[in-house]
Amino acid sequence: MNFNYYPSFKWLLAAPLICAALLFGCNGQSTKEVSINTSPTPATQNELTFNDVTLEQADEKGQPVWKVQGKQASYSREKKLAQVQKPSGELFVDGKVVYKISAQLAQIEQNGKQLFLTGQIVATDTVNGVVLHGNELEWRPKEDLLIVRKQVKGNYQQIQAVAEEARVNSRSARVDLQGKVVAIATDPALQMRTTHLIWEVKKKTLIGDRPIEIDRYKGKVKSDRATANGANVNLQTKVITLQPKAQIVATEPPVQVNGNSLTWDLNAEVVTANQPIKIVHRQQQVTTTADRGKMNLGNKIAHLTGNVSAIGQRQQSLNAQKLTWYLPTQLVEAEGSVVYRQVEPPVSFTGQKAVGKLQEQNITVSGGRVVTKFIP
Repeated sequence: MNFNYYPSFKWLLAAPLICAALLFGCNGQSTKEVSINTSPTPATQNELTFNDVTLEQADEKGQPVWKVQGKQASYSREKKLAQVQKPSGELFVDGKVVYKISAQLAQIEQNGKQLFLTGQIVATDTVNGVVLHGNELEWRPKEDLLIVRKQVKGNYQQIQAVAEEARVNSRSARVDLQGKVVAIATDPALQMRTTHLIWEVKKKTLIGDRPIEIDRYKGKVKSDRATANGANVNLQTKVITLQPKAQIVATEPPVQVNGNSLTWDLNAEVVTANQPIKIVHRQQQVTTTADRGKMNLGNKIAHLTGNVSAIGQRQQSLNAQKLTWYLPTQLVEAEGSVVYRQVEPPVSFTGQKAVGKLQEQNITVSGGRVVTKFIP
């Protein structure tokens, strides 16, 4: 049995004789031809049941909006609602198929504005390739909005995600994931956890505008963790931008990098900050701050610029305008308005350059007029 209905959502629900009257005598309007293979079976006075049905909806321009097929359908005259058992079909945008769908049950309002599916939802984006699973689906054709709710799972190429709700726009190729979102990428190997994540499919970008945690894996081992109040993860360039209140905790070297805005290049193994940055070496117990800086996690060298301050475990400090910190050897090289101070023995040095090991209180200050002060 085929039903064809349009913006006025005309239901052709009776036997052939009544159907003919609807086709040719309903307010002088006509619709497409409708073929009926079996007569409806009235379940009650207000409900009709059909077998092997196809329901179609078109917009004001006559372009298809959806097409749903099912083994059985029932129509409630009182509620003006159709229910289709085990539906499968297609959803259209601008007359083109953009999703293929299947579920356990479909509910269609007589006004034709919305389509609801429930139970074991599978929605496949035929344009971008994203596949969504869930237990409730809502299609709003005028908004080009597909909503999948309840135990949502989505996957596409190197991304898998779970959430409480997914909102999809086919034209912009954007998936809006909400509520306890966990997204896993395989290249680069990342796990992201937040409450709201925007997935720009074509751009291969994930955008978080809420507090987010990102774990990086090397093989099956978690190597680093990043946290921030927002993030932009570009899977194509493998660059993560974290802001505001960003932090990266690395395992090797054992450092913690903090800043209001951090850019993490996963390929180059480099964290860059063009705003104030703080780097803490957890084992050496050395803390450095600067106006901007770069932490190379690969070769374990930090480059800091502008109002640099380095403080060691025994409160010894080194201030300069530029500082290069070689973490494996603990060697530091500083230049520009250098000031070195230590508590025991109490002494300070000023000059233009400095080199040495801060933790061993072995610093040589040189350049310009070097001044030594013994603090009583």
